[in-house]
Amino acid sequence: MQKMNKTIVSPSILSADFADFGGAVSEIDTSGASWIHMDVMDGSFVPNLTFGAPLVKALRSRTKAIFDVHLMVVQPGRFIQEFVKAGADIITFHYEAEVHSQKYLSEIHDLGKKAGIAIAPATPCSVLEEILPFIDIALIMTVNPGFGGQNLIPECLEKVEKLVKMREKAGLNFRISVDGGINEETARNAKKAGADVLVIGSAFFKNNDKKGLIDRLQD
Repeated sequence: MQKMNKTIVSPSILSADFADFGGAVSEIDTSGASWIHMDVMDGSFVPNLTFGAPLVKALRSRTKAIFDVHLMVVQPGRFIQEFVKAGADIITFHYEAEVHSQKYLSEIHDLGKKAGIAIAPATPCSVLEEILPFIDIALIMTVNPGFGGQNLIPECLEKVEKLVKMREKAGLNFRISVDGGINEETARNAKKAGADVLVIGSAFFKNNDKKGLIDRLQD
């Protein structure tokens, strides 16, 4: 993990041209972003289908960026080893999708990767208290997961503030990520609330000055 004093920007290829994922990776590399967010959706946990481990594997040789894989699937524990083998560096799954969260967080670590836990807008961050010592990232969904291009739900940033306090109280150093509706304006509010990682989709790929955008967001 990079130092906590620097905001990480993780462009989401869910918002890229599906006919040119290789080109999207090149754009991300050129922009100066060091993470790439990959939303894996199964059409069951969320109402959409995206892609699986084969895409991660196909893109792995094209970049040295950190692959930030977000599993929005039922029973995500089934897929951990598959995505590790494909080249994921970080695997985040949803608290709502897995009963045995601690078991699978430990499995991810045992495989030499970083582990994250995500929660949807309707889930309070208090449910994470017992597993915070086992995570590297807490991902706060700031939209209801399933589709890109949504507007950020402002109330979700209150959970970021609460997690900052929980992290300080426990003396931990996991990162707090926000995903959904992030653009330059909402990024400022997210960073003010205490977010360390900004997942950005449409606002990145629609911007003609991607490097300038990343520089501003990381500042």
